[in-house]
Amino acid sequence: MRVDLNAPIKNRKVKDDYKIIMILPTIRFLLRHDCRLIVATHLDKGLTAKPLAKRLSELLDKKIIFVGDCLGNKVVKAVEQAKTGDIVLLENLRFDKREEKNDKKFAKSLARQADIYVNDAFAVSHRNHASVSAIKRYLPSYVGLLLEKEVLNLERVLKPKQPLISIIGGAKIETKIALINNLAKKSERILIGGALANNFIAAHGFKIGKSLADKESISLAAVLAKKYKNILLPVDVLVAKKTSSANFQVKPVNQVKAGEIILDIGPRTVKLFANFIKEANTIIWNGPLGFFENAHFKHGTLAVARLVATRSTGQAYGVAGGGETIEALRLTKMENYVDWLSTGGGAMLSFLGGEAMPGLRGLVK
Repeated sequence: MRVDLNAPIKNRKVKDDYKIIMILPTIRFLLRHDCRLIVATHLDKGLTAKPLAKRLSELLDKKIIFVGDCLGNKVVKAVEQAKTGDIVLLENLRFDKREEKNDKKFAKSLARQADIYVNDAFAVSHRNHASVSAIKRYLPSYVGLLLEKEVLNLERVLKPKQPLISIIGGAKIETKIALINNLAKKSERILIGGALANNFIAAHGFKIGKSLADKESISLAAVLAKKYKNILLPVDVLVAKKTSSANFQVKPVNQVKAGEIILDIGPRTVKLFANFIKEANTIIWNGPLGFFENAHFKHGTLAVARLVATRSTGQAYGVAGGGETIEALRLTKMENYVDWLSTGGGAMLSFLGGEAMPGLRGLVK
């Protein structure tokens, strides 16, 4: 079973177990069918998966057999000695360089210990990696319960009940181009915020001071703004001289000075965005709308988070995704009101943008 347990780990402890909790239904389902379960995940390079074994053990109230390797004699021995109902957790797959190269020999070696392959790692299914792509050549392959939920919930955004309101923030425009292109055709409005908005504001000829942006991104924004007339930008912003500053001003978007940095959307923009969110029947949100890590610049993002949560679950169908987006929703303590919180950041962007999803190929039509 391939999962994505790439959770933040500090002092050998898992700091956020959301991704672990989300795969528990698939694990319990498989164990009810009398199998020995091999669980494989990646982590950021250099991190061991051992703390995951401890947290998984606590959540399942069951001993987890951790193997300090993902291939080789240790793995063979652990799987051979495992009894029905046992769970074997492999070491971080990215310790082996062949994982990210989609190496066929590496995938075949991973598959050798198993009879069946289950992909429950939607969050990496946009990657052409051995444990999500090449491995399907060597085993009968199936979709896990979490991956199934991801696909079904995101499909509802691609076939929305109108009006669809798309809220897109964050920083890097190049990662959002396919998403904007695909959603603009289906959306009543695309509400743009965060550093992403800086590029669009500059593309319209307004000054953005020292705000995060670059020439290439501004050019890309200009093309998108010309192509789609349903893109809505901030009308006022919070500016400061430094990102760490407690001194800020609310300004119309056309009055930003040379030494200032745009760090949040303003109250008039929140009100403007609210008008569209309140009328939505489908909502998709990806990316914060300001530098919400600083308490002085979190209000725009949290206001939109509350609006999305309030409108979701019944009135509209609401979906949010991306690590920072989920983090912002949690600050409101209203995340449970949103219909679906995607575990995939980049994968969600790729799926909704209509890009290739190697991990789903052959599993999902």
